[in-house]
Amino acid sequence: MGNLGGILPIILMFAIFYFLLIRPQQKRQKAVREMQSSLKKGDKVVTIGGLHGTLDSIDDNIAVIRSNDGAKLTFDRNAIREVKEEAAL
Repeated sequence: MGNLGGILPIILMFAIFYFLLIRPQQKRQKAVREMQSSLKKGDKVVTIGGLHGTLDSIDDNIAVIRSNDGAKLTFDRNAIREVKEEAAL
């Protein structure tokens, strides 16, 4: 019973660490993977670098983004951080 008393705080610390740090990060990564797999032409996106634009074309690894001035820029699909939703007016 004495050994359990010494190991219990370590187990409890690991459980707290898991639920406060590891699990939320895994959920965020899953949401990003799902968002990147559901991208389609015409989506308004923001890249990791902060570029705002519209998806002109997309394939397995490459995304071509059209900026507001009409320039087409090529990015890795993984560089897309989020899809912007247009507010309904």
